[in-house]
Amino acid sequence: MAVMVDGPMAVGSAVSSRQTTGPAATIRALLAADGSAAAPYAGLLASPAAMLRDLADAVYALCVVHGSAPGVVDHALARARDRQALAWLTGAADAMRAERAYLARLTAAVGPLPSTPGHAAAEAAIIGQRQALAMLASSDRAGCGTGAALALVLDWGTVRTVLDGCAARLGIEGGRAFAPVVQAADAFLDAVDAAPGVERALAFGAQQVLAQHRGLWALLESRAAAREPN
Repeated sequence: MAVMVDGPMAVGSAVSSRQTTGPAATIRALLAADGSAAAPYAGLLASPAAMLRDLADAVYALCVVHGSAPGVVDHALARARDRQALAWLTGAADAMRAERAYLARLTAAVGPLPSTPGHAAAEAAIIGQRQALAMLASSDRAGCGTGAALALVLDWGTVRTVLDGCAARLGIEGGRAFAPVVQAADAFLDAVDAAPGVERALAFGAQQVLAQHRGLWALLESRAAAREPN
């Protein structure tokens, strides 16, 4: 069954065809090229070689960008109109509430933010990312907020490897399983069969979320380099 996402949709004949064309193929290609899994620094932070101070820096930054309510998925949910989109976004919003609580626990446990040259400028950039994502997810353009929410949830699977690695290093309980949330997002994405204008908006929303995440990893990497002794 095709899913209408915040606007008119054409009814597709088969889910399998939507997996290789349309929004599913576009958003998965964006994730493969620009998602957190393609960011070398995210991979480093998820590895045992990560410095605890670098993990602390990442946790604080992620908490600033995604730790406040309402988040990206909440904004998208507030503007969704289609029944099936509403159903998926409602479940995703609940999952991201749990992720915000997990981020808060990690932030409290990881210790103070590491001293880093140029911190004021970096902090302003990170706050700017949070504001940009809120504006994106709040867009009245049909499909934009849903695309942003999809990209966030699908990319968060990689973000969770960083958070879970940090939790393990600190000896605290990890967050609740996130794989089912990613699977639900995948299933919803496979069912979306959008009209061209909505498809472009879905892709735009997804692309912008991934661009913000890519910029965040790059900023965190530059901050780690600035902390290294000369």
